[in-house]
Amino acid sequence: MPLIKPNVLRNCALISLIIFVACLFIGGEQPGAGSIFPPPWDKLAHIIAYGSIGVLLGLAFPNCNLYWIIIVVVVIGGADEVHQIFLPGRQAGLDDWAADWVGAVFSLPSVIYLRRIFYSV
Repeated sequence: MPLIKPNVLRNCALISLIIFVACLFIGGEQPGAGSIFPPPWDKLAHIIAYGSIGVLLGLAFPNCNLYWIIIVVVVIGGADEVHQIFLPGRQAGLDDWAADWVGAVFSLPSVIYLRRIFYSV
């Protein structure tokens, strides 16, 4: 018997994903949000954050193709960059979006590994 039932894991991952993305957008609107991580550490924060989104997507949707995970993560990253255009004190950047891409791609080995463990895919 698995330690975590697949349906429980799928639901927890989906709820965590929704909360994470909501916090990303809501937190990004707060004063000083753009200066939490100074360069070059902000790129590492993007890689970790969007890599985490990729892992949560992979666990929430275990039958989803890996290419779709990358696409969804990149779309969320693009939406966040567009969102920043309209926020005072924030600016969108292609370099941030590129770091989101890197996070999406780097998340794939973890997704594959975790799916094998929990979903026997």
